[in-house]
Amino acid sequence: MMMSNKGQSMVLMGLVVLAVAGCSGSKVTTKTSPELPRYQIRTIALVPFTTLATPQVREVVDQTFSAPPGARRSDMAIAVPPNTELPLRQTVTVPTDAGETVTQLLWSRLRTREGMTVLSPSEATKALASPTALQLAAGQSSAVIVAKHLKADASLIGQVLVYQERVGGRFGASPPARVGFEAKVVAADGQVLWEGNYYEKQRPMTEDFMGFIQRHGVFVTAEELAIYGVDHMLLEFPFGTVEAR
Repeated sequence: MMMSNKGQSMVLMGLVVLAVAGCSGSKVTTKTSPELPRYQIRTIALVPFTTLATPQVREVVDQTFSAPPGARRSDMAIAVPPNTELPLRQTVTVPTDAGETVTQLLWSRLRTREGMTVLSPSEATKALASPTALQLAAGQSSAVIVAKHLKADASLIGQVLVYQERVGGRFGASPPARVGFEAKVVAADGQVLWEGNYYEKQRPMTEDFMGFIQRHGVFVTAEELAIYGVDHMLLEFPFGTVEAR
């Protein structure tokens, strides 16, 4: 039996939607260490996230963010491959308060998590400034220093690599918002137990159908992208459980 023109159009539209959705790519990736079962993590110190100091190209032709050679990344490792074709366009820096924004988003969610204790970013900041921390500083990462000083089982550290606000409004932005950050849970002995990475430049409906529908067909702010990234990264966070409502 032959399909009507209307039926054929509906099928074709469905295939297009699936194809577009499939091309949107993964915005959040996580990795859990096979060593995790050897550890009992009951207390995690949340260390304030840092920001990448090197200016970044405002627009990139694909979904990866540029990472200039020699860029200072603290003790974080970028999980997304650097873009080797840097277009000659305006560069921007990551706002210094972007690290605080992501840190506070994490703190507001992790502090209510059951089955574990999360020490606040302010406690971690005090720990890093203490005389004991200064003595430990030689050759040790901030994650290890904070965990040892606060007698925590591990530290959660991270860095904001891209944080660009949209230019325009909710119904039209050029360029749209772009956010990228990564996180690690590091045990007090230095073993990396978990890694998470989020990157997204909001795309128009023709390039990311599902993403655009999730955001109700409007262009969101950088903070709204950061909220999405934090929430979806924590869906695969292997420590504690979400508080039942």
